[in-house]
Amino acid sequence: MSSANPATESSHVVSIGDHIRNNIREYGMLIALVVIMLLFQYLTNGVLFRPQNLTNIVLQNSFIVIMALGMLLVIVAGHIDLSVGSVVGFVGAVAGVLVVQMHMNLAAATVICLLMGAAVGAWHGYFIAYHRIPSFIVTLSGMLVFRGLTYTIINTTGNGSSIGPFPPAFQVVATGFIPDFVDMGGVRSTSIFLTIAIPIVMFLLSWRRRTVNEKHGIDVEPFSFFLGQNLVVAAATIFIGYQISSYRGLPNVLILMLALIALYSFATQRTTIGRRIYAMGGNEKATKLSGIDTRRLTFYTFINMGILASIAGIIIATRLNSATAKGGDGLELDVIAACFIGGASASGGVGKVTGAVIGALIMGVLNQGMSILGYQTDSQKMIKGAVLLAAVFIDVYNKNKG
Repeated sequence: MSSANPATESSHVVSIGDHIRNNIREYGMLIALVVIMLLFQYLTNGVLFRPQNLTNIVLQNSFIVIMALGMLLVIVAGHIDLSVGSVVGFVGAVAGVLVVQMHMNLAAATVICLLMGAAVGAWHGYFIAYHRIPSFIVTLSGMLVFRGLTYTIINTTGNGSSIGPFPPAFQVVATGFIPDFVDMGGVRSTSIFLTIAIPIVMFLLSWRRRTVNEKHGIDVEPFSFFLGQNLVVAAATIFIGYQISSYRGLPNVLILMLALIALYSFATQRTTIGRRIYAMGGNEKATKLSGIDTRRLTFYTFINMGILASIAGIIIATRLNSATAKGGDGLELDVIAACFIGGASASGGVGKVTGAVIGALIMGVLNQGMSILGYQTDSQKMIKGAVLLAAVFIDVYNKNKG
């Protein structure tokens, strides 16, 4: 517990200004998210922060966050995947056939859908990794092929426009809410408990990270700043969590999303394969010379993307209660934009899970806020495009200035 003692941490403590400058990407995107949320809260006369709207942001954008986790690794590895929107629609159509028309066991159907996504990722990864075909070309091809397959499945096995409805048991993750296990007179006890527990766990993990960094001689922020920062995050988390809980409780898909965020944060920061992906994106030749099989690493990265796209496909189809030919159409743009807004570099080797999540939340708040204000789709696309360009421009400007 030496980190709590200012005398022992003085040799590794940097000033608040230096700490912020060293982490300007993360703080810049977080500040941008807060500003955008407060702006829409003002423009909508307090409507944005209402429990139902915050819940809708989660339900309507959880799949963006989930896919952004996989897209981040693809971009960090120095590639891109334009096919994810089509894969979402394809897997949704397959789920419709298996569950609605064939009445297959739900667990078996889910496993098959995940394997379908993995197979699509393996297909892309094979040509990119082992035949050195640019990922832009391979995944552009995949975007067209799997969108065509989606239309074929819907037109030949559905009613010409959709396949549905799905059984309620298959919709639990996408549309369900955490049940209350203890009756507290109408208070959603389980959701409130999780709302309080989540920031506590986040604080303990931050404390552990800071302690480990100090132990290894890595610069740490002043303890007062560390404590204040975590208190602000905890207060914001509890407020938003309470607002969401007061509607119908915490959505099941939110718990899935948080679990995946935690898993990928750990994988990118604390595992060998995560470090190797960053090394490969930074300098593939040097990584290969160090004895790492970069082809296999690229192959696995695209398989991972396919699996996450299949999870998103199931969530979207079950949330809409039908699989449609247009399912997932254009989602690849929001997913890629979320990663770049969150600080990922198009040249590879740079990007964090937290940044991708913040980028996805920025896109989600923009979508929800503009919908509340009555903006048409064309206006929404123009504004999101401008935000993407501004975010990347600021990032490049700061990098060149540094």
